Amino acid sequence: MDAVDIARWQFAIVTVYHYFFVPVTIGLSVIVAGFETAWLRHRNPEMLRLTKFFGKLFTINFAIGLVTGIVQEFQFGMNWSDYSRFVGDIFGAPLAIEALLAFFLESTFLGLWIFGWDKLPPKLHAACMWLVGLGTVLSAYFILAANSWMQHPVGYRFNPVTGRAELNDFVAVLTNKVQLVTFPHTITSAYMVGGAFVMAVGLWHLRKPDVGKNASMYRRATRIGAWFTLVSALAVMISGDLQGKIMTEVQPMKMASAEALYDSESSNAPFSLLTIGSLDGSRETFSVKVPSLLSFLATGRFDGPVKGVNELKAQYQKQYGGDATARVFSDSYTPTIPLTYWTFRLMIGLGMVGALIALAVLWSTRRDLIPRHRLWFWAVLATPLLPLFANSFGWIFTETGRQPWLVFGVMTTSHGVSPNVSAGEVWASLITLTLLYAALAVIETKLLFRFIASGAPDFEEPVDPANRDEDAPLVFAY
Repeated sequence: MDAVDIARWQFAIVTVYHYFFVPVTIGLSVIVAGFETAWLRHRNPEMLRLTKFFGKLFTINFAIGLVTGIVQEFQFGMNWSDYSRFVGDIFGAPLAIEALLAFFLESTFLGLWIFGWDKLPPKLHAACMWLVGLGTVLSAYFILAANSWMQHPVGYRFNPVTGRAELNDFVAVLTNKVQLVTFPHTITSAYMVGGAFVMAVGLWHLRKPDVGKNASMYRRATRIGAWFTLVSALAVMISGDLQGKIMTEVQPMKMASAEALYDSESSNAPFSLLTIGSLDGSRETFSVKVPSLLSFLATGRFDGPVKGVNELKAQYQKQYGGDATARVFSDSYTPTIPLTYWTFRLMIGLGMVGALIALAVLWSTRRDLIPRHRLWFWAVLATPLLPLFANSFGWIFTETGRQPWLVFGVMTTSHGVSPNVSAGEVWASLITLTLLYAALAVIETKLLFRFIASGAPDFEEPVDPANRDEDAPLVFAY
């Protein structure tokens, strides 16, 4: 393996690992804010207990996600310096806004929320968590704007003298057509993960023999999480359908490789339920298909034309081959089709199974029923992981389906790697970060399991901030 391959592996490992925490953070922030708002409106002690319980789990996840996210930025300088130099003028604006506005918003108000119990007025304290949720959404928007530019570069010009892309329309970057469909799809999928997490934790406690008087509270959490998961799943499907049509428009090769569609279809393109190809991924040997469905998913019409891999490969070789000025020279413009094909299906399949489990949980917990069948134990384990892995496979598909491009139509992956970094140096950082992340995984898992097992804290009537000493220090809530 050369330095390019190892650098790609390192970026993939770090990114996928970091993204395990992102959707949980985005989803839980809104749910915790909702719990606290419900407590303020109805003064139901169960809602305050759930607020503090899931707020603690949210804080643990936020802390680990923050640590792993910092490494992301260092990779651009370490292993992808040519890429950073090329896109720095474009990425600088949205990523700076994300750090200075969105991240500071969520981290500042999270600090106030953690330390401000019984110190801030109740409504102001609840508003802090809503602002944390807003910060996570804004943070996602600006980061996705940068990523969407890689998928569909707009609002820039190429300077042949400096060899860099230069920003000339920031609004175009923020309103990129890819961004406008990617953002709602990403956010709703994160909400689905957050809902599944709450549902699984509530269901795990609900099944415990000693649940006793807490059954009502955990049943409430379970059903809220299930509803949140189900509604989010519906939004994911709608936004995903829109995203598929935009993807076909701006990256037709990605759609063709997602379906292992080697030959173009002038109309009524079938959707592949199962395709087995040759070992080199160059041709189809067996498939099970649904007629005309791919045409509808790609174009919105059952008789819409869809270009195949072979035609697009020839088109790209003619359009981009040998264009060294634009930094896109490549021997092949086809991604690894087995990888894109299966990650696309795992994304859809795992998400759908997660939604079906949420529906089953709602049915099984109706009328104060408590599911006791042994199968529910496995449902508890699988529920938060299914949409979480669906998110990860979705991002793997998004990034690998763009290959060999770093910036579609402008810069290939091989041109973005740091020229003076050896394979041995990248191996060293890859091994170090992998071991470090493995240790963090153990810490995260132990912390979550420990505090999940401890359950929601007992109810304590909150102290009126008006009766507290103004000089009293802020107290850490956990």
